Amino acid sequence: MWRSLAILGCCALLFACATTRPPKPSLQWQQRVADLQAGHSWQADGRAAVALGSQGWQASMNWRQAGPYAEVHLSGPFGVGAVVLTQSAAGLSLNGAAPSDAVVAQVQDRLGFEPPLDHLRFWLLGVPDPSVASQVERNGQDRASQVTQDGWNVTYDRYLPAGPDLLPTRVVLSHGEVRVRIVVDHWNWLQ
Repeated sequence: MWRSLAILGCCALLFACATTRPPKPSLQWQQRVADLQAGHSWQADGRAAVALGSQGWQASMNWRQAGPYAEVHLSGPFGVGAVVLTQSAAGLSLNGAAPSDAVVAQVQDRLGFEPPLDHLRFWLLGVPDPSVASQVERNGQDRASQVTQDGWNVTYDRYLPAGPDLLPTRVVLSHGEVRVRIVVDHWNWLQ
């Protein structure tokens, strides 16, 4: 009997150690990252909230991505303060204005910080931007739980089936005093 209990205790100890070990890099993870970084077309509908020190704002969000082209609609309650950001090869456009450094400065002024727009299309999918070095921690389901990249810390705590994979439904970005929380209510995988 004591021997059976000792064996059972050793098995329980080994199981506990095995479940606390971080996941090893896998071919599935590497393939998933490559697939999601490949520039697919998708749409995400949800909400965004920004906190900057003691100030903040909230908006509904509709993000349409087609390869490197993005169109993001943000609006406050009842559509108040609606803006349309368009990212293309020509640069960033705000409410249809031609891309320019002045537009970028205006967006930064309205938000109160420099948004990581080039990275965000990747972070929303739960993967790092391939153009910049990053650190990634993964959860037990072999999905990103945290991405650290370009001075930003991006955490993920919820994934749901969408398109070809599980995609994040709750993303929190932080950089200094800036905290951005994005909740995706609906994913539409177009490609």
